[in-house]
Amino acid sequence: MQSNKHLLVFLFVLLCGRLTLTAQEDPITPLPIKAVQDSITAPLLPADFLKSPNEVDSVEVDSASQKQPLLLDKIKYKAKDYVKLSQKDNKIYLYDEAEIYYQDTELKAGVIVMDYVKNEVYAGRIKDENGVYSQLPFFKQGDNEVTPDSIRFNFDTQKALIWNSRTEQQAGVGQLGSDAMNVYAEITKKENDSVYFLSEGKLTTSKDTADPDYYIRVRKAKFVPKKKIIAGYSNMYIVDVPTPIALPFAYFPLSSGRVAGLLFPTFGNDPQRGYFLQNGGYYLPISDNVDLSVMGDFYTNGSYGFRGQSIYAKRYKFRGNVNVSYENLIRSQRGFDDYSRTSNYNIRISHTQDPKASPYSRFSASVNLGSSQYYTNSLNQVNRNNSQTNTFASSISYSKTFPEYPSVNASLTLSHTQNSRTQSINMSLPTLQASMERIFPFAKREGIKKGIIQNINFQYDVNAQNSITTTEEDFFTSKMFEDARIGARHRIPIGTNFKVAKYLSVSLNGSYEDVWTLETIRRRYDTEQEAVVTDTIPGFDRFNRYNLGASVGTVVYGTFNFGEDKKIQAIRHVMRPSIGYSYAPSFEQFYETYTDGDGEDVQYTPFETSIYGRPSLNRGSSLNFSLQNTLEAKVRDKDSTATEPKKVSILSNLSLSTSYNFEADSLKLSPVSLSGATEIIKNVPINFSATLDPYAIDNNGRRINTLNVKNGGGLLRLTSARLNTGFSINSEMFQKGGAKKKEGDQSNQDPDYGANPFELKGVRDAQPHFNKGNQDGGGDKDNPIYGTKIPWDMRLTYVATYNNRNREKEITNHSLMFSGNIQLSPKWEVGFNSGYDFKNKGFADTRFNFQRDLSSFRLSFDWTPFGRFERWYFFIGIKSSLLSDLKWENRSQPFSGRR
Repeated sequence: MQSNKHLLVFLFVLLCGRLTLTAQEDPITPLPIKAVQDSITAPLLPADFLKSPNEVDSVEVDSASQKQPLLLDKIKYKAKDYVKLSQKDNKIYLYDEAEIYYQDTELKAGVIVMDYVKNEVYAGRIKDENGVYSQLPFFKQGDNEVTPDSIRFNFDTQKALIWNSRTEQQAGVGQLGSDAMNVYAEITKKENDSVYFLSEGKLTTSKDTADPDYYIRVRKAKFVPKKKIIAGYSNMYIVDVPTPIALPFAYFPLSSGRVAGLLFPTFGNDPQRGYFLQNGGYYLPISDNVDLSVMGDFYTNGSYGFRGQSIYAKRYKFRGNVNVSYENLIRSQRGFDDYSRTSNYNIRISHTQDPKASPYSRFSASVNLGSSQYYTNSLNQVNRNNSQTNTFASSISYSKTFPEYPSVNASLTLSHTQNSRTQSINMSLPTLQASMERIFPFAKREGIKKGIIQNINFQYDVNAQNSITTTEEDFFTSKMFEDARIGARHRIPIGTNFKVAKYLSVSLNGSYEDVWTLETIRRRYDTEQEAVVTDTIPGFDRFNRYNLGASVGTVVYGTFNFGEDKKIQAIRHVMRPSIGYSYAPSFEQFYETYTDGDGEDVQYTPFETSIYGRPSLNRGSSLNFSLQNTLEAKVRDKDSTATEPKKVSILSNLSLSTSYNFEADSLKLSPVSLSGATEIIKNVPINFSATLDPYAIDNNGRRINTLNVKNGGGLLRLTSARLNTGFSINSEMFQKGGAKKKEGDQSNQDPDYGANPFELKGVRDAQPHFNKGNQDGGGDKDNPIYGTKIPWDMRLTYVATYNNRNREKEITNHSLMFSGNIQLSPKWEVGFNSGYDFKNKGFADTRFNFQRDLSSFRLSFDWTPFGRFERWYFFIGIKSSLLSDLKWENRSQPFSGRR
């Protein structure tokens, strides 16, 4: 956020002026300045200035004592057409591309007259026979530049009078970069290096200073460089038409960089809350590394809201921002039936560390927490884009690497997940994760490892966390810690791999886990209450578990050649089958029993509340099978100069997996999982997945120990499926083919040939001047006016899911989301964002955004035509951040029953 954008204007006026050239016999005639008292007087030029020869006066120099000049350095001068040194007049006359240099002062003009006794210079333009002026004076002193019509300047007193100056002044640099303020003034007087006075000035950020689309007219002003401008009555003009936007007097801070300032609010009216001011506040740059913005919303019915934002950064160290928001919203009036009061808050923090700051440690934060209904209930336009947010997530982590062998990576993380619909909150305060690098105890650290022994390796990792599950109502209260669970898990995976029969890869693996907890449970049957009572026992306890496994896999290649003369020359099929076996014993030693009211023994484990799951009571012994496939084709390239065929991916992945449980009494086969991806249509990735069950179901939808094929069905029963794709298209994708057509191709002359669906047919014939000098219809760079080609882009996402677990054969989700932009003209753009639910036959949150580039202004119209967030929002304002507070906003009033 820039300091210069708050309320007032950055003005910097230097040396400007005006010189009028009259008749040919007297090409330089000074313009009299009425009611201006100044020690600088314009020299009158002789009538034969351009006719008299360049002579040197022969009169001897008077030896009498004269006033010593105050010039501290030599003056260098030159001109293209005429240079005359007149000792009689004590003047130097320069004509056509005249230049004078003195210390840090540089002056260029069509005509320059210098009085070397008074040390005064007088510069102006050249007027040709047709009355056209050229070679305007250019004055530069230090870093300040000005282009006036004429100027009078005294080297001794450093005073100057300038007419019709045009200058560009750079403002301080802020978040949005630097901005330039263009200044035009009829008369400017330079009193000294610290004080300037101007009369009838125009201030604008428009690039066209001669005919700006808007400007702020300043009648009189005093200017102190890099400090301030104090001006009298000032008002805004749009296309030379005065507006009621005016101030009786104005103070303009001119400090370079960021300075404190006001943030102008937005005015409006809400039928439930009355008139309001939104987003008004104050900006405060605390230091070069930190700033602070405080903004607020105020409603006449008593509602209010506050927001604080701080942005901080340190080069090569870190950067981030903190946003805190609070809203107290009152609906209607106290005493009415529809009266309500709600309070919402939101905290967002983002912190990133520069990788150069520390190679072995890193700290990062991304926090987004608050009231679940903060975005949906807020009436502030700045929260509109987040109204569809359903999940808030936060993470603050610190990680460190200990590089000495064996290296260890450790991290400490605080995480938070909040569902805005259920208002449930899950937190980890904190999670400690540490892992040691893989160690090969029977092999050297460097070199290739061969055989089953050398490839034996193991690792170690630990995970400990304090897990909290609570609700938004209990958040930030002592109740949120009542159900907290604390635990740790130590794990040591061991494995090795080797080759068998050259083509088979064998892997052996095992894993040992030790789980710690700080509380367990005890269950008993209370005869008085006639119910099972569960007691929580605080204190340290532990259990362990382990598993073993083995797998063997290979890669099978198959190529089908069809001939180099065919369009499809070959198809390559790659299969990666794998068979694995896993075993896990039962851990009955970690189970206890109690007798229920019926006298039956019920088995349970004291570790049911463990974060890392409970020990398994059932022994596991299963055989796993998986098969991965890729399918590619070699296709003859359309380019006749290509020496190699083009590869096309038909299936980038097609995977099948299932398992057989030896320990199960029934239903030993698990459902078959299928997943795949293809991009057979260029730039359109398609992902699909399905689940197929080999067993049949009964009338209640439960799986039975009967194969589906024996129950009158197929070999596998489809229980679920999913298909999704997402891709982008734009107008350029449809224009590439047309660009390669030959000039003699008649189809290139037909405006309807190859036109994409978004092109406007017939425009070329109706307005042929659009494409003059540019036959492709795209317009040229200097004047990009569109003919039949209208730039557009669109993004689409399609999702479909199918469920048939209980013979329902139901499509549970069938939707298409789409968004895009259409540039109707070089300065008109329309954006849209919507989606359609084919299952529920309704549109998703639909928004249209219209934007118009008005040179110095920006116009936008945001419209949600229907739905819960039905509304519109209009904005027009100056694009430059210097005057961004000069704006007008208007919005629709929400219906009373909407919220």
